[in-house]
Amino acid sequence: MKKVIISCALTGSMHTPSMSPYLPITPERMVEEGIAAVRSGAAILHLHARDPADGRPTPSPDVFMQFLPAFHERTDAIINISTGGGPGMTLDQRLEAAIAVSPELCSLNMGCMNIGLFDLADRYDFKHEWERPFLLATEDLISKNTFKDIRHIIETLGAGGTRFEMECYEIGHLYNVAYFVERGLLKPPLLIQSVLGVRGGLSADPDSLFYMRQTADRLFGKDYVWSIFGAGRHQIPVCTMGALMGSSVRVGLEDSLYLNRGQLASSNSEQVLKIRRILDELGLEVATPDEARQMLGLKGRETVKLGGGGGADRLAS
Repeated sequence: MKKVIISCALTGSMHTPSMSPYLPITPERMVEEGIAAVRSGAAILHLHARDPADGRPTPSPDVFMQFLPAFHERTDAIINISTGGGPGMTLDQRLEAAIAVSPELCSLNMGCMNIGLFDLADRYDFKHEWERPFLLATEDLISKNTFKDIRHIIETLGAGGTRFEMECYEIGHLYNVAYFVERGLLKPPLLIQSVLGVRGGLSADPDSLFYMRQTADRLFGKDYVWSIFGAGRHQIPVCTMGALMGSSVRVGLEDSLYLNRGQLASSNSEQVLKIRRILDELGLEVATPDEARQMLGLKGRETVKLGGGGGADRLAS
């Protein structure tokens, strides 16, 4: 079996600061969390940015640049910048940071989606005025990723050699990937990220997992690397099931705020260490960042627009 790539999604754009005191908001916390996650075994850091003042999602390249250089200089991790951004952002805003940096990898949502977190709006005492309306608005929110949007992202970022983590929340999204492969805009090896358990997408159960894998095998044969994550309480069970079927895995506070039932994760690295222990028990080897680069056919960290190639103080495991 191929080695398992661990991705860590540090903060995301949908959880709000009042949900967990451990959700990294400031650039300083992002740096601490990201370096610790890499030390714990993560090869890829999946990244959003937040306004340091109140934690709301921001597309600002200036904020991204307060933590991206530290990851580039102090770890060997693959930097993966989200092109999904956050609710209310325009497509141009969602691409600003990625265009400025030309990372090795960017996320790419493969279709429009309903993503509903409105049920959480009455579960918390919120510290910031924006949080509750933000969650309630997801009852009438569409995450817009049309064919034109997807083509624009591929053509804009692909010109600089960036490859994509293609996030597939439902079976139709796999067929959208296949369409862009047929058009010659996406080329193998493909990184297919199956997403289960989000309200509005496929359920987090074994049938969904098998259906995703069978469909991807039929569409892409051996020309893809499969990865998977489960939202919320489904995080570790889904990753474990996927790993048993040959997938790579993604964890992190973007996807779940918890370590165990009723126990908040105190850091991203706690989740990385937990899934790594499970992989070890299953007899599966974890890929280093450079091994992940080779598996995914990435252009190399020296091409990323963040300065030099690393330096003697790299802290990656």
